[in-house]
Amino acid sequence: MNQRYYSLDVFRGATVALMIMVNNPGSWAHIFSPLEHATWHGCTPTDLVFPFFLFAVGNAMSFVMPRFEKQGTAYFLQKVFKRAILIFVIGLLLNWSPFVMYNPKNELVIKTWTWLTGSGTLTGIRMLGVLQRIALAYLFATLIVYFFKTKGAYLISCILLLGYWMICLLLGDANDPFSLSGFFGTKVDINLFGIAHVYKGEGVAFDPEGLASTINAIVQVIFGYLVGQYIQQKGKSYEMLSHLLIAGIVFVFAGYCWDMVFPINKKIWTSSYTIYTTGLAMISISVLIYLIEFKEAKGAWSKFFDVFGKNPLFIFVLSGFLPRLLGLIRITDGFSATGKPIYL
Repeated sequence: MNQRYYSLDVFRGATVALMIMVNNPGSWAHIFSPLEHATWHGCTPTDLVFPFFLFAVGNAMSFVMPRFEKQGTAYFLQKVFKRAILIFVIGLLLNWSPFVMYNPKNELVIKTWTWLTGSGTLTGIRMLGVLQRIALAYLFATLIVYFFKTKGAYLISCILLLGYWMICLLLGDANDPFSLSGFFGTKVDINLFGIAHVYKGEGVAFDPEGLASTINAIVQVIFGYLVGQYIQQKGKSYEMLSHLLIAGIVFVFAGYCWDMVFPINKKIWTSSYTIYTTGLAMISISVLIYLIEFKEAKGAWSKFFDVFGKNPLFIFVLSGFLPRLLGLIRITDGFSATGKPIYL
């Protein structure tokens, strides 16, 4: 039964809107505490935004997969790879934008692939990021679902969650494999891309959207697909709604239990974090379905989020590009003793 679920569009739009707000908090020096990520282990409201969006990607995928299957494998592969490559390239270009920068002499120059900082350190364009993770997670999740079907996708998801846990233990620092310095995935990113192209927002070379932790992001998309498929199969019924809500509560509880041995952590996207956030996503969707589909509580609030849900890629890219472009504007606030301008 392929029914239209306006509530799922609102859910996707709300995650995009929150993602934009998190990425543009106004002042990075004075961030409203709920808009900050957990320092390391733990989960804040901000840490729910990205997994919710990946869950929504899988949800939307469940509605288009039947069309892919009817068109055949060649059509499916062409569409999926084209979309994934496009999103990945856009993410890379967004990291590179606005393609010019100020050098240590405050001169506007072209931003090359790599460059030397004022202290002589080699740095460069970050290879990975939010859009790159979305592209990779979407690509591999779609391939798994298409070729291994529902039961196979569920089994592979379980293997990936448990396998990632084991790999972290075996390849990470024996003293603390889940720490910033002990996480094995950092070595993977540095060896593949070079330290100049790895994110350093934590003060050291470490990418929270690194390749290794993308394993569980793939699972997040698959879970979104499985939930979307279940919603369509059961239709708009209280049976579907109650089962979805109960499943979400079970997932949250399972995530908390797993947290005791494999901490909930967004930055290395732990398996407990994947289970926990998937559960919260299921609870949130069940509430939205109840309000919008059953009680028809639509209005200006739902239309507002729906706009974000219909144009997620364009809006997200624009929200990332404009602040970078505006950051090139320099406003002087007097001059130093040597006659050099002081910028605000």
